[in-house]
Amino acid sequence: MIEIADAFRIPGHMIGVTPRTWETEATTGYNSYDKRTGGKADAVERRRFIGASTGAGLAAALPEMKEISAPGQRIGRRTPDELRRRAARLRRLDEILGGGDTYRVYLAEYLSTKRLVKEGIADSETHLSMLSVLAEQAQQAGWAAFDAGKQADAFSLYKASLNAATEAGDNSLAGNALAFLAYQRIDENPQTGLSTAIEACQTAGPQAPQGVRALLNERLAWSYARAGMSKETEKSLHVAEAALGEVSQNPQLEWTSWVDSTELQIMSGRCWTVLDRPLRAVPVLESALSQYDDTQARDKSLYLSWLAESYISAREVEQAALVVGKALELSSGVASVRPRKRLRDVVHKLQAHSDIPEVAEIMERSRVQLT
Repeated sequence: MIEIADAFRIPGHMIGVTPRTWETEATTGYNSYDKRTGGKADAVERRRFIGASTGAGLAAALPEMKEISAPGQRIGRRTPDELRRRAARLRRLDEILGGGDTYRVYLAEYLSTKRLVKEGIADSETHLSMLSVLAEQAQQAGWAAFDAGKQADAFSLYKASLNAATEAGDNSLAGNALAFLAYQRIDENPQTGLSTAIEACQTAGPQAPQGVRALLNERLAWSYARAGMSKETEKSLHVAEAALGEVSQNPQLEWTSWVDSTELQIMSGRCWTVLDRPLRAVPVLESALSQYDDTQARDKSLYLSWLAESYISAREVEQAALVVGKALELSSGVASVRPRKRLRDVVHKLQAHSDIPEVAEIMERSRVQLT
């Protein structure tokens, strides 16, 4: 297989592979830029460079995908694990890029595996493993579509993931597909989203790996919060926390490895913000956000919007404006619709305080950046 770092021209250390020789050349521009800015790399320019490189590198990777998917090819027993490792490396792109940059990459991976499952030859055990891989890749592509604002594509991919995971007998991935569907539906219909989130936890079951239970229960907490159910929200957050604290001899599934105490703090803060409990939301959000580097621009700008909203609820309007300013700065150049949508909502809530100089300045900046 072509090394992913080579195929997509992305610095190898960012996706967990050994740096290649071309990386020294590729980063020369950053070094010269650093000198002009006193040694500080510009995160926005770096994201734009990597995003452009990802799109350019896609063509280099596609021939390999077609070769893997040759009709009638026998699928080796090691192929599912190889594809999972590949998916794990590509998933790290989501830490620095938005769905607008990654969607084509993830979709190509999914379509390549889908063709291989359809046209390849495999024993029953390998076939089921390939279906699990397909479900995982469909979720990865669906998330990127959702992040890029392609809601119909996201829904279709989540449903495809659910079907593949169910056929494979992979209850954890089936539960996660339902959780993705719940997360997508929550904006349009909180009750439908809540019932789907409950179904997600039931589908995965109490025997699911601890990372899966933590992930699904924190998403259930979000659904409860959106439905205005504070006691149920708190209970689900406690269940997620308990799952994270369990000691297990089994390795954590890679696709849940990003769920940790910091992620749980972020979700807790978001839930308490929605429930209009700023005294509970602000401390956990500030603590969690201190762990985020500015290179994680999409997530950090998105989570800052919840912190700003809680400051508004607490009538700390000047501080809210300051936080929105930082979020606007980070969201510039991010190929994701979600931070801008959230920031529009927060800026709208600030309009009532536009006579305050700090707010007036943010209103002006948002008119330029969010239109």
